[in-house]
Amino acid sequence: MKKLFLALTALVVLLLVAAVVAPFLIPADVYKDKIVQAAREATGRELSLNGDIKFNVLPRLELQAEDVAFANAPGATAPKMATLDELILELQIWPLLAGEVKVDSFVLVGPVINLEIDKSGRPNWEFDGAKDGGASSPSQTTGEQTAAPPSGGAPTLPEISLGDVRLVDGLVTFRDARGGEAIEISDIQMKLSLPDLDSAVRAEGSLVWNAEKLSLEVETESLRGLLAGQTTPISLSLDSKPVKLGYRGSVTNGTPPKVNGEIDLDVPSIRNLASWTGNPLDAPGEGLGPLKIKGKIDATDKIFAFTDAGIGLDAMNATGDLTADIGGKRPYLKGRLDVDKIDLNTYMPPAQDGQAAPSGAASGSTGAAAPGGEQAGPGEWSDEPLALDGLKAANVDFALTVGAIEIQKIKVGRSALVVALKDGLLNLDLSELNLYGGVGKGKVTVDARGAVPAVAESFAMEGIQAEPFLTDASDFDRLSGTGRMDISVTAKGRSQKEMVNALNGKGAVKFVNGAIKGINLAAMARNVQSAFLSSGGDKAEQTDFAELSGTFTITKGILQNNDLVMLNPLVRLSGQGTSDLPKRTVNYRLEPKVVASLEGQGGDAGAKGLVVPVIVEGPWHDLSYRPDLAGAVTDLVKDPGAALEGAKDTLKQLKEGSGGLGGALKGILKPPAEGDEQGSQEDGGAIPDPKKLLKGLF
Repeated sequence: MKKLFLALTALVVLLLVAAVVAPFLIPADVYKDKIVQAAREATGRELSLNGDIKFNVLPRLELQAEDVAFANAPGATAPKMATLDELILELQIWPLLAGEVKVDSFVLVGPVINLEIDKSGRPNWEFDGAKDGGASSPSQTTGEQTAAPPSGGAPTLPEISLGDVRLVDGLVTFRDARGGEAIEISDIQMKLSLPDLDSAVRAEGSLVWNAEKLSLEVETESLRGLLAGQTTPISLSLDSKPVKLGYRGSVTNGTPPKVNGEIDLDVPSIRNLASWTGNPLDAPGEGLGPLKIKGKIDATDKIFAFTDAGIGLDAMNATGDLTADIGGKRPYLKGRLDVDKIDLNTYMPPAQDGQAAPSGAASGSTGAAAPGGEQAGPGEWSDEPLALDGLKAANVDFALTVGAIEIQKIKVGRSALVVALKDGLLNLDLSELNLYGGVGKGKVTVDARGAVPAVAESFAMEGIQAEPFLTDASDFDRLSGTGRMDISVTAKGRSQKEMVNALNGKGAVKFVNGAIKGINLAAMARNVQSAFLSSGGDKAEQTDFAELSGTFTITKGILQNNDLVMLNPLVRLSGQGTSDLPKRTVNYRLEPKVVASLEGQGGDAGAKGLVVPVIVEGPWHDLSYRPDLAGAVTDLVKDPGAALEGAKDTLKQLKEGSGGLGGALKGILKPPAEGDEQGSQEDGGAIPDPKKLLKGLF
């Protein structure tokens, strides 16, 4: 036994002496050749060790190599897959005997790694393997030969301690010959700190991509727990000019993996970020600028929940919750969002001459030449294809409240709606709508499932202010008043223009205490000629009314109204006609009556009186008015008795001034010129002679 002990002791001493002396006695070329041969047998490619090599075994394993190169795959763009200016490795030997890995230093200086995929789709990091054809190891081919973890769960990890672990001045390139994609990450500086598996692990560094520097910091509480599938606290920070991202929470490396924590994203400009990543946005408008997102995330590989969210986009701010399930055929989104305001004009193109402004061009804009040499009026409908493919990208159940909305020129107050989107069918249920002083509800359906999109809308509004609404919606500023509107329409088309041409529906409107601008029907009653001095009408003139109501139908873009009624002290008005929505024109016949009544709202629409028909026609932005004298004669011929009775009654009231009518006419009807025959005196004023009135009327 003593001899055996002495023999073993002598062997150990001999091995130690050999380990210390061998590096000095064995030529370096021998080490190089052995390393090159091993690399060739393992990968099928050449490894070049062009610089000096230093190798020591005791008291620790030390390896230092300079100018290292590894050959690329045949046919690759770069001749070398990887090059290295210097490699430094210092590994403690004695802890290895106890199953521990303690790395004092592991430094890569100037690594250059070229990754490529050829036209056939094969990456250059796939190797041919050993000379025998690269036969897989037993653990790769037979599952039964793979070491199984202990019955307690995860496999036992060796103890690891990392000291100076760094990557200095690295460069990584990637090229895909199939699509021409090329990526370069340069100036890579990384440092890793790992005292042991149970201590905090910290990695920090930076790199340059697309001329922008990114700084990265990652810290986790325990690498052992993370690798073993335990829920592990972790923090991450990414800092760069185009984007900043912070995360603090936990990660579970299990099946499925889980992430739970708080996220903070800050993007100074979405457009700049997209351009930086090589995907510039060709989106109209000036929006898609700053984006800030904060909130809590709870995510697996298929379900993502974002709660207590605060979102800022451009000048809009919102709070809410969102759940996304990406496990199905289409992503399913469910949640709520409360937004202070939405300005959709920020994301729309500016108006151009001859094209529609966001809500129809202003009346003073210049039209472009239309087919046939005519000038197209302002506010033509757009024939650009409607971009509705996005409605098929996901299914959505969403509740949205908005403090204010601005779309085109239309301004909407606080609104609440529920969005339901399924397989390209969008339903919007407006449970609250505040619009130009009015309140109401509405529903919108957009069906993008077929080749031709379809839209259906229904709205009921009460208390809406007509003039600002119609001005913003269609640059129509000739009507004022407070009203009620009930509208239901449908349309199909691939563009806005096609939609308007195919528009069908019906509606009813009623306005009170308003005015029709551009014409003074009372002034017309005293002098027809002076009421139509210009083709466009004098916008300073107007006809006040107590009530204006009517119903309409729309068939293939043509709006038809047959029951327009306006009630006004002294004047009753009825009308019928059409508005060609595709051409944005009006063809209307109004029949104002001068009556002997001071009743306004709720008065008798059929009161007898003098009838002076008026034709209103032309484009929306430039309506013209003219007396329909031929129509008046026709009506007189059809029923001369009724016309005569109405005239007699009206003239009688004018002469007698009954009901206070004479006094009311003082400020409306033209007083007689000096020397004209005077009528009777009523309330201290002169009443025009009926003969003179008729003379001026016709």
